[in-house]
Amino acid sequence: MEPLVAIMVGALTAGAVYLMLARNVLRFLFGLILISNAANLLIFASGRLTPESPPLVPYGADVPPPGVANALPQALVLTAIVIGFGLFAFALVLVYRGYQNLGTLDSDEMRIAEPKE
Repeated sequence: MEPLVAIMVGALTAGAVYLMLARNVLRFLFGLILISNAANLLIFASGRLTPESPPLVPYGADVPPPGVANALPQALVLTAIVIGFGLFAFALVLVYRGYQNLGTLDSDEMRIAEPKE
């Protein structure tokens, strides 16, 4: 299971880098979201993928039994998903307002503060 997840993280990262190299701001935003999801998947996979044994501490024990998944990366990824969605919504509104004001999504044509000579 872990090799498949590693291949998926690599594919998501490669796709994100490809999108982020474009001059289109909307493609950059989608690349940013893809690389965020790749990082979340990598953190999630670092806590072990064990679908048959949940990360629960039995009654009377201080630590979970060996071989279960770590619950800390799961909690971190859940928090990162919420923060990533908020970032995406905010950035999408910024891109939309930039398109409304400037009429373009090309980052080279958005240079108002530093005009071309």
